[in-house]
Amino acid sequence: MSSLSAYWRNRTRREQMLTGYAFVAPIVLYTLVTGFIPVVSSLYLSFTNYNMMTPARWIGLQNYVQVLFHDSLFWRAMLNTAQYSLEVLPLNVLFSLCLALLVNQKLRGITIFRTLYYLPVVTSSIAVSMIWLWLYNKNSGLINLFLGLFGLGPVDWLGTPGLALHSLVLMRVWKGIGWNMVIYLAGLQGIPKYLYEAADIDGASGWKKFSQVTWPSLRPVTYYIVVMGLISTFQTFAEIYAMTNGGPLGSTTTVAYLIYQRAFGAFDMGNASAVSFILFVVIFGLSLVNVKYFQPQD
Repeated sequence: MSSLSAYWRNRTRREQMLTGYAFVAPIVLYTLVTGFIPVVSSLYLSFTNYNMMTPARWIGLQNYVQVLFHDSLFWRAMLNTAQYSLEVLPLNVLFSLCLALLVNQKLRGITIFRTLYYLPVVTSSIAVSMIWLWLYNKNSGLINLFLGLFGLGPVDWLGTPGLALHSLVLMRVWKGIGWNMVIYLAGLQGIPKYLYEAADIDGASGWKKFSQVTWPSLRPVTYYIVVMGLISTFQTFAEIYAMTNGGPLGSTTTVAYLIYQRAFGAFDMGNASAVSFILFVVIFGLSLVNVKYFQPQD
């Protein structure tokens, strides 16, 4: 009897394992087809000369040497991307934290405001870009019409090299603060209330409670927002593609848009793949620096 019961236990265990494998098989297959295989293929192409018309020809590290030491457009795109990221991140943190503090109040109808502030996050990047193209329009845009009431403008927001990137930063902040607001809101609601009660007993002012209780408690949340924002901004593409095509004069060409230009404009898949992996190394390195030096300590 003992051997029979052991057999059935083993059979049941095997059936459970097979059931588990059956459930995870679709996502594993999806990850292989859309993730792992394309990444490995791109890594191989980065060592080749491939234009989609002729077979790939192995050239070793030539693409990487060309990009890193002889490609001024790549370094211009890298500087644009770094500037874009450094402008977006502080503004995103500041405005999303202010919004989170605002919607953390126990007021009637506050859920409506939370939904409205979050709405841009779930809106397509292309749809948002079309809205902001109209707002920034030199002749009929709402922003220039407003400035005209004070005798100012019109300003060519997206056609002036010194303004175009900053204009895209403003749009990106508007679209992204809703997501970070929700994260900050969760962090605020997770702060123990006894900390504020202790601060009240000590007679702490509103600023003291924020600087001594709220902000220190939100440091892990802020760290997460900064790291994820860094990764996201360094991969910015849709807004550039829809609004400026990298112009004017390359002032808004990011690394991600440069990859698109090289791959589907010049059909230089080898060079585009090399730029992609250089961007991966940069993002990975910056993330490691954040983890090592800026991660909040317990």
